[in-house]
Amino acid sequence: MSQNEVDRSKRRFLIAATTAVGGVAAVATVIPFVASMLPSQRAKAGGAPVEVDISKIEPGMILNVEWRGKPVWIVNRTKDMLDLLSKHDDRLVDPKSEVMQQPEYAKNATRSIKPEFLVAVGVCTHLGCSPTFRKEVGPADLGADWPGGFFCPCHGSKFDLAARVFQGVPAPTNLVIPPHKYLSDSRILIGDDSKGA
Repeated sequence: MSQNEVDRSKRRFLIAATTAVGGVAAVATVIPFVASMLPSQRAKAGGAPVEVDISKIEPGMILNVEWRGKPVWIVNRTKDMLDLLSKHDDRLVDPKSEVMQQPEYAKNATRSIKPEFLVAVGVCTHLGCSPTFRKEVGPADLGADWPGGFFCPCHGSKFDLAARVFQGVPAPTNLVIPPHKYLSDSRILIGDDSKGA
C-alpha cells in the first residue's frame, strides 16, 4: 500500500469520525432548545383541560383532581343526598344560583349536568381555603340541622351538596362550578365545555 493510499484512508476515517461526533454534538445542542419551546407540565396543568375517569367513584364518595392549580371535586351523589338538596333552600344565600358561579347548563337545583355528579372547584369563596367534604348528616360539631356538604374549617363557611353557601357564614357566594362536559358515561373533561365540530 502506498503512502498516498494510507493518507487517503486516514483522511476518510477522520472525516467520517469528525462528521459523526459533530452530528451527535449538534443533536445534543438542539434538544434542549427544542425542549425549551415546549410547554412545561406546569404550564399544561395551568390551563389545559383535564380528562377524568369517573367510573370508579363509588356512590357517596368524592374524587379530587387538579385543574389550573386548584382542587376540583367530583362527587357521586346518592339518591338520599339529592333528596336533601331541596329541603334547606330557605337557609341558603343563593338557592337558585342567580350569581354566576357556574356555566348556564349547571344553573339548576343540582348545579350539574347529570344530577348524580357534582363537579365543583374546591376553593372557598371567602378567603380561598379548601373546605372539607362532610357527607354525614347532623354531626355534633356542625349542628343537628346540617344536611351534609362541604365545611371550611378556616372560618366556618358551610356549603351543601350542590356547593351552595348557607346564610350567616363568611363566604359570600356559592362555590364555582367549572366548565366541563361528558365525553362518555365514564369520562368527563374539566375545563372545556365546547361542542365538537
